Amino acid sequence: MDQPKAKVPYSLNSKKVADVTMEWLQKRGVTLSEIAELVMLLQQKYYPSLTIEECIHNVEQVLSKREVQNAVLTGIQLDILAEQGLLIPELQDMIVNDEGLYGVDEILAFSIVNVYGSIGFTNYGYVDKLKPGVLERLNDKSLGPCNTFLDDIVGAIAASASSRIAHRKQAEREKEQGEETMDSDR
Repeated sequence: MDQPKAKVPYSLNSKKVADVTMEWLQKRGVTLSEIAELVMLLQQKYYPSLTIEECIHNVEQVLSKREVQNAVLTGIQLDILAEQGLLIPELQDMIVNDEGLYGVDEILAFSIVNVYGSIGFTNYGYVDKLKPGVLERLNDKSLGPCNTFLDDIVGAIAASASSRIAHRKQAEREKEQGEETMDSDR
């Protein structure tokens, strides 16, 4: 009699998840440069010498976080399911129409900004209300794809990268003044 094979414990392949996150952002028409432009909008006033390359780097660092990847993939999947009409009818209507009182898309975005502190929340609120750049396009219902979750996720990534820059710049200032710093590893 054959012995049943022991079930192999689940083991996540982090690189695969990171790669597929980037792939799905591209498939949904979002580039790192577009997100970096939002970061620049949020931070250039405070750091006039900030470059788009620094912004892209910080977007990449935000996207390297597992919590962020989880939120990106979950949100994109929900948008796709809504496009395909595969959700419970009442939920389907709320997501496809980006119902104003449906706030789960913002809650998912908060899981991203939460990684980077309270400045991330204020930056997110600002870009979510203003809807500049790529957020305007993602929020345009006449273009076809359902981006109920994606527009908030992209705004949260930009807000988080912006917050990361602010924390790092503060740490640089403290270091230059010979002070101890706490925020250099965010």
